[in-house]
Amino acid sequence: MQSLQTGALETKVAGAPPTEIATAFGEFMRAFESFKEANDERLGQVEGKLRQDVVTEEKVERINAALDQQKRVLDELALKSARPRLGDNGPELRNAHAGEHKTAFNAYIRKGEVQGLGALEAKALSVGSGPDGGYLVPEQTETEIGRLLAQVSPIRAISTVRQVSGSSYKKPFVTTGAATGWVGETASRSQTNSPTLAELEFPTTELYAMPAATQSLLDDSAVNIDQWIAEEVRTVFAEQEGTAFVTGDGTNKPKGFLAHDTIANGSWAWGSLGFLLTGVDGAFPASNPSDILIDLIYALKAGYRQNAHWVMNRKVQAAIRKIKDTDGNYIWQPAAQAGGQASLMGFPVAEAEAMPDLAADSLSVAFGDFKRGYLIIDRLGVRVLRDPYSAKPYVLFYTTKRVGGGVQDFDAIKLLKFGAP
Repeated sequence: MQSLQTGALETKVAGAPPTEIATAFGEFMRAFESFKEANDERLGQVEGKLRQDVVTEEKVERINAALDQQKRVLDELALKSARPRLGDNGPELRNAHAGEHKTAFNAYIRKGEVQGLGALEAKALSVGSGPDGGYLVPEQTETEIGRLLAQVSPIRAISTVRQVSGSSYKKPFVTTGAATGWVGETASRSQTNSPTLAELEFPTTELYAMPAATQSLLDDSAVNIDQWIAEEVRTVFAEQEGTAFVTGDGTNKPKGFLAHDTIANGSWAWGSLGFLLTGVDGAFPASNPSDILIDLIYALKAGYRQNAHWVMNRKVQAAIRKIKDTDGNYIWQPAAQAGGQASLMGFPVAEAEAMPDLAADSLSVAFGDFKRGYLIIDRLGVRVLRDPYSAKPYVLFYTTKRVGGGVQDFDAIKLLKFGAP
């Protein structure tokens, strides 16, 4: 059961002040400059074939860890600044039916009154599913939950997201196209082969959260129910999604891209993700480590590179942050502004904590066009079931949504495997 913080429930909660974000971003950039100075000193000792100073190494790691912490703070401040207010003072709902639904849902959440939602259900069965399955949240709240998830779920933010009304989504695709060729004006034309079609299916599975509130807080008219539900479920939904989209096995959860078959890129075939080897177990090559990253970029076809992202966790990013190219420039660069993405060799970096740490044969770095490569399926509707009995004096809100996902284009994502041949 989640702990309660009254401040998160108040309608007057707003985003982080711009001055606070600017201050945090300035501190982050100053820390990055300090990191470069310390790492340059460390690299100078290595290149000069001197014994590496332990103090210098510890200084680099300390500043590197501080950079990660400051980036977390900066990301949270940027997220807060983007949060709009919801509830009674927001824009007017689009029609009277939506207004009725919102009023009835508010009464259900605060006092457990089901008459209003029951009457609406009699008018339109799509509005609710009854006490056993819970009731659909208002459209405004569902939209806000989806928007917040896109901000805090890294794979969702860079992938294609489709909404469906059924339990699964089926997508046909062409494995081999029709034969083509050049021919003279009067030359004979041989019959071309027919294209081969196959089908991918993406089932949706249930994701749930169970925030809690006291009845006295729900009775308080200053509490913004829409804001509270969206804020309470976004983090737990995002954490569960983030892991499933990377490593999920497809059983009662989406299938993550790392759960699909992998194969050496030189032998790549549809149905598997291609990988390149670093040549060293659990590490980058000691000599010219940036070369393998360049190879990974160009393992991806040109049509996919324009919208490509790197995907890795913070620890791997911290290791890459120390690498320079042959001209002595750092290949990792911080975001140009608060709330932006860091870049690696000119391509944006998406931090996904579910990605593996560096280890023997780990697939710790992914690179590709995830908009074309990975598909996320959301079934329309977020449902809430009110439970005032199981955890007295708290009222539990069993909140569910159905989500699916999987690779839709196996040629759009490449992996870096930290292993030897």
